[in-house]
Amino acid sequence: MGKNKLQRFAENLTFPNLFQVPYDVLVNEGFEWRGRWNECFGNSNPITLELGCGKGDYTIALARLHPDRNFVGVDIKGARLWRGAKTSNEEQMHNVAFLRTKIELIDRMFAPNEVREIWVTFPDPQPKKPNKRLTSPRFLNTYRRILAPNSIIHLKTDSQELHEYTLHEVIPQGGHQLLFHTADLYHDPYQGEAKMVQTFYEQMYLSEGKPITYLTFQLGAEGVTHETTQMENDK
Repeated sequence: MGKNKLQRFAENLTFPNLFQVPYDVLVNEGFEWRGRWNECFGNSNPITLELGCGKGDYTIALARLHPDRNFVGVDIKGARLWRGAKTSNEEQMHNVAFLRTKIELIDRMFAPNEVREIWVTFPDPQPKKPNKRLTSPRFLNTYRRILAPNSIIHLKTDSQELHEYTLHEVIPQGGHQLLFHTADLYHDPYQGEAKMVQTFYEQMYLSEGKPITYLTFQLGAEGVTHETTQMENDK
């Protein structure tokens, strides 16, 4: 392990808005702020999650745009989270927090109805493991356990395969409500947050001429589907 990573891991321990909970503690004792995020932030503003946030580019940018909302970036890579945690602390951003955890465990970090919006930005498309895609029915049912009614999920990716999978398989089969989609965001007349923020990787993809896809939807009223159950069995 590089010296730089060790330094970042050590500094991560000093950030008051970066939470790292060992798995055994999470299972046996639970997460102290679950169901109490309003106390953690010191307000009752709605919470937006960025899943697989990496360095927290999107989390930080959205928090700057919306000081009346709270934002939590989630990733398992501590060395990446360091950048977002450091920036938010240096700028004294009180509406930003970060969680170092597996996304599969997100419902152990938030209580039912505690989250109002989710951004999934440039995740691993998992071409050979559909059940590990962050928009798969397996994950959507986990999100359902923490999302308030009528909450919105955003997917922004350079992966045409992941975009098409979510658009043509997951959303219609799950009875979810598609709100908007485009296969080429920056050549679409759409104007909104998805165009206002660009991550480091997004800028790299654009420089390579790759189109950026985007869609947003709301979860349907159905519970666990047959497809989800089959995916769980295939894990």
